[in-house]
Amino acid sequence: MSEILVVEDDPDINNLLRAIMERAGHRAMQAFSGSEALLRLGASTPDLVLLDLMLPGLAGSELLERMRGEQGLDVPVIVVSAKAGLADKVALLVTGADDYIVKPFEPDEVAARVEAVLRRSGSGGCARVGEVLRHRGLVLDAGTRSVSLDGVEVALTAHEFDILCTLMEEPGRVFSRERLYELVWKGGYYGEDNAVNVHVSNIRKKLAAVDAEGEYIKTIWGVGFKLA
Repeated sequence: MSEILVVEDDPDINNLLRAIMERAGHRAMQAFSGSEALLRLGASTPDLVLLDLMLPGLAGSELLERMRGEQGLDVPVIVVSAKAGLADKVALLVTGADDYIVKPFEPDEVAARVEAVLRRSGSGGCARVGEVLRHRGLVLDAGTRSVSLDGVEVALTAHEFDILCTLMEEPGRVFSRERLYELVWKGGYYGEDNAVNVHVSNIRKKLAAVDAEGEYIKTIWGVGFKLA
């Protein structure tokens, strides 16, 4: 049984999402504001968060930024919002959301997306559990989902880890941005070039903090990325 945190200020929608999760066999916790959710996350870490954006006090987007930033939480997050624009979806994916559901929603869709994200988050990423990938000074352990460079641990988010893992599994292959998005986010590609670009840039910055002279991800202009 997975523990789901439902963050939604509308009591009717919050109760509906809780009921959907409980019918699917999960245990649901409820928060009706961003501040309340932050307190709950500080006390315990759920298996997944269903997150509304328009929250009183602390907005959903700010809560997500704080989860991925100062709290360092990699818990999967599915945004549930009436905002349906592509720019809104891209911005949330870049910040660290794992999926996006547009209101009004169908209960079966919510349940299916939650199961898909939980399955991905528990699968150990792109490499087999226990597999260790090496490339020059890089060492990626799929079992512990850890990365080190020249013996120095490099802290990556879940999406950053999966992008690097995908590249390291096939070091000679060039991956298009579209293909990386499909493999890492496990969903259809809707032109989210910026989501992939930002995550690759973040990986490069973190590796450069250990080895400023080294190039580990090469851009193939007009195509995508490969391991350098």
